[in-house]
Amino acid sequence: MLSKRKLKDDESLEEYFLKMKQLCTRGNVEDTALMQYVINGISDSVIRKSILYGCQNLSEFKQKLRVYEKMRFDYDKVKPNKPKFGNETKDRIKTPKIENKDKFKDTKLNNIRCFNCGALGHKSSVCENKIKGIKCFKCNKFGDHLAKDCTIKKEHSNVAVDKTTSCENLTTKIVRINDLNIVSLIDTGSQKTLIRKSIFDKIGEISELEQSNIKLSGLGNASVKPLGIFKTKIIIDDLEFESEICVVSDSSPSFDFIVGCNVINQCTLIVSGKEIKFTKPSDNSLSDSFLINVAEVMTHEQEIDLTHIQNKAHQEKVLNLLRNYKPNKIKKIDVKMNIRLTSDIPINSSPRRFPIIEKEIINEQIEQWLKDKIIRPSTSEYSSPVVLVKKKDGSSRLCIDYRRLNKITVREHFPLPLIDDLLDRLQSTNIFSTLDLKNAFFHVDIDPSSKKYTSFVTDTGQYEFNKMSFCLTNSPSVFQRYIYNVFRDLLKENVVMIYLDDLVIFSENETQGIERLQRVLKTASEYGLELNIMKCQFLKREIEFLGHRIKDGKLYTSPLKIKAVMNFPEPKCTKDIRSYLGLTGYFRKFIPHYSAIAKPLSDLLKKDSNFSFGLKERESFNELKQILSKEPVLCLYNPKSETEIHTDASIDGFGACLLQKSIVDNQLHPVYYMSRKTSDTERKYSSYELEVMTVIEALKKFRPYVLGIPFKIVTDCIAFKQTMNKKDISSKIARWALMLEEYDYIIEHRQGTRMRHVDALSRNPVCMIIQDSLTLQILKAQNSDENVKAIKDLLKIKNQHDDYIIKGDLLYKSIKGNDLLVVPEDMQMSLIRSAHEKGHFSVKRTEDHLINEFYIPKLKQKIEKCISNCITCILASKKQGKQEGELHPIPKVELPLDTYHVDHLGPLESTNKNYKHILCVIDSFTKFVWLYPTKSTSSQEVISKLELQKSVFGNPRRIISDKGSAFNSKEFDDYCSSESIQHLSVTTGLPRANGQVERLNSTVISVFSKLSKDDPTKWFKLVPELQRILNSTYQRSINLTPFELLVCVKMRDKTDLKLRELIEEEIRSNFQESRENLRKDAKQQILKLQESNRKTYNLRRNPPPTNKK
Repeated sequence: MLSKRKLKDDESLEEYFLKMKQLCTRGNVEDTALMQYVINGISDSVIRKSILYGCQNLSEFKQKLRVYEKMRFDYDKVKPNKPKFGNETKDRIKTPKIENKDKFKDTKLNNIRCFNCGALGHKSSVCENKIKGIKCFKCNKFGDHLAKDCTIKKEHSNVAVDKTTSCENLTTKIVRINDLNIVSLIDTGSQKTLIRKSIFDKIGEISELEQSNIKLSGLGNASVKPLGIFKTKIIIDDLEFESEICVVSDSSPSFDFIVGCNVINQCTLIVSGKEIKFTKPSDNSLSDSFLINVAEVMTHEQEIDLTHIQNKAHQEKVLNLLRNYKPNKIKKIDVKMNIRLTSDIPINSSPRRFPIIEKEIINEQIEQWLKDKIIRPSTSEYSSPVVLVKKKDGSSRLCIDYRRLNKITVREHFPLPLIDDLLDRLQSTNIFSTLDLKNAFFHVDIDPSSKKYTSFVTDTGQYEFNKMSFCLTNSPSVFQRYIYNVFRDLLKENVVMIYLDDLVIFSENETQGIERLQRVLKTASEYGLELNIMKCQFLKREIEFLGHRIKDGKLYTSPLKIKAVMNFPEPKCTKDIRSYLGLTGYFRKFIPHYSAIAKPLSDLLKKDSNFSFGLKERESFNELKQILSKEPVLCLYNPKSETEIHTDASIDGFGACLLQKSIVDNQLHPVYYMSRKTSDTERKYSSYELEVMTVIEALKKFRPYVLGIPFKIVTDCIAFKQTMNKKDISSKIARWALMLEEYDYIIEHRQGTRMRHVDALSRNPVCMIIQDSLTLQILKAQNSDENVKAIKDLLKIKNQHDDYIIKGDLLYKSIKGNDLLVVPEDMQMSLIRSAHEKGHFSVKRTEDHLINEFYIPKLKQKIEKCISNCITCILASKKQGKQEGELHPIPKVELPLDTYHVDHLGPLESTNKNYKHILCVIDSFTKFVWLYPTKSTSSQEVISKLELQKSVFGNPRRIISDKGSAFNSKEFDDYCSSESIQHLSVTTGLPRANGQVERLNSTVISVFSKLSKDDPTKWFKLVPELQRILNSTYQRSINLTPFELLVCVKMRDKTDLKLRELIEEEIRSNFQESRENLRKDAKQQILKLQESNRKTYNLRRNPPPTNKK
């Protein structure tokens, strides 16, 4: 269904996207697949659609759709108008008479392209070069490979290549050359500037073209050699640029002129919400635009939320600091990596084998590293293999598998500051900014004596690093030392605080916060550091830091540490009780009188007891929650204590617990609980992959606590430890294994019976993740809602009001100890609808999805209202007893070929002619049937079959169909209008409204399933014979065969030819006087049968309810 849905002429891209998204709710369709379906449904050139590729999420995709729609609009305004053929004229386009047929054949043959050698004028079956093998259109050699597998090094520019990095910033501008204005495409993915030959000829006063050996590569890796190049001055936005321009044939680019990077690099390109503007490199005066050449490009979907800063002038100052930030790297720090080993025995490995395409990726990365002097050729006795790791966006990243080297490397531990000292300093301040640094390991040099250890090998040679690689075990510690030296002066002045790769800028007020932020950014820029802008926070009054929440100069325990326990769902069966007691029982030695508190729950596990979760059980359940969430069970983190991470995974979710030995009782106490649901993709992982992923997710969560200290990973997966020592592992596991290399850990296996505390968290994942985009939407809606704004203003005057609180500028309401996010009235129904449509759940299930996270007054009533208006639920829900709705037969006229019922049958088994469907057409009066095998269910094919039928039978007065895409399209409606045919569509979900063709479909399927059982792909050969039999078979509703009623003679066949000849002679003599009587009798028979059906059907139905206005 998704693959057949296309963008309609009268439909905006936003409407088309939303309708496609609605179709996805009928099944489990991933976001990446939805985006591809949407792109496939847009009729446009592949190059122009290339802007839509490379999106990480649907929000980014929607933004690109808007840019693409504007680009199409701008282009359509300036392109020459094409002649239109439609309802404006009924004149047919006559095919010119061919005087010389032989000449026509030659012309047609000349247009045929050989798929073997690529030449024109002959087919591949008669190609003389066929014996040489297939031809590679990249190196133009015959052999055993195609262009996609070609190993020849690319020596050309990438023009509009369909990759993420090359298609993100496309729009149009007016370019002036001499006195000629040209609508041009601004393409940041094109290395060269291009012009069509026809436009070049119009310029005039240009010197002759120079020949060039460069090749331009477009989509599909096809190479295009330019006709020549010339140099001239071009003007864009009143700025003049010197440019070398390639002249190409008119068939190559989709635009008359393409501005490439050789022009763009001469200026500062500024992207605003409406346009792209070219400015001088020194121009920094713009306020609401975003610079292309900054370290982090901020688009509308990535704008940083600064609404918590009440002072607009302060907001603008922070934005200006971020816009103007650019890593310059004008200073260096003398910090080098020195590798010390515990063994003198060299480690060496042979190069691993890779497919040709992956080899090309590896070689390109090595060439780039050599060019940037990050690596150099090596002759070291040490060598490690390389591995390609798939990133989340689908691209590949070259990593070095240093696992064997890391095992014999002496760990370097950079001394971390005391957490208590850091927290004490933060308690005396009110305003906080946090910066998140991108990995800048390549800023750090490797000591010359240690470079030999970093050697790695590929099939093209051996190399070693000049700069620090992120795959080495000591890289985080050395980078820590580097960062401390970068900000040494600011650390002494207490301007900034560093813990691992988190930088916190603290101040007493916003003015001081801006001044300190400016100093830190200036220092970071001087040393070339890049920032993860979207992970940074600016001038906040509340932050989460090292498991604590700091607000208004006060320190609180972070609720995130205990959320997995506090939100543990109430047990619904004895299995849930056993799981919960497994969690609490693990820490029973810290809970006085544990047996007495847990008795109401443990009694439910007795053999003969009935499960009843009442008041006593609920009190026991909640009391154990509270005990687990505070001392003496929960303890504060201490980097000097012995640390363990316990993990467990299930298909429903995974859980982990960070534990440390207390200096008081020398026992392991929990520090942080973690639990999360598995996604639809993760649920498909094997149990082993789930266990490994759980360890990785736990390390991401607990990274601030365990990076830089030795710790133990405890898991019930015995294969985990063995896999970490394997030589060859899958790409997915390799990515996870390399992430572990920065930690100092050992792995211990324990049986599942000793891991019930984390087993409970994995089988009851309770952390409902609110996406940042949704949180931002609710924040904006809260700021626009007058009632919410009034409550927020009231809370600023007094700290408490009707159980409302403010956290991170969001309004929450505390109910029974849970902080629920307040949803403004404008967003309530959309949020309810979204929760309901995830599975079209019942009122109770939908309420359960929302009630623990969001506060919506009268939630149940609003859910009931939403579901009562849900079309999918209405159609799917069938009432008991007498059903509503009576049968109302369609009125018939006593004329054949007046009304057609049409529908598609299929998809069936694809035939060698690619037939997959049958278009069924049945005449309402005579029941005469036409069956047409079709290759698709498109409107074009339906129209072509109706045109074929019109040539013999003419047009019907009306056509009745369902709301399939072929019949619901504008193209089909236009066809019916032009042919004066009334088109009626039946109600969705009521196939009986088009019952004649539905019954025909069931008959056809039954026959085909029996007759084509030996070879299902041969069904199309049975279609003519089946149509003949159906039209010559007696029909109870008309008391004749359809063929007889239509043409008033019996159908001739080989079984009774002589008998039929005698009868036909008599029928012809009496035809004129009997025709009208025959048809009147048929009509009476139909009306009689319809009335009988109506009475029988209505006995089982109630009259439909009437709506009172």
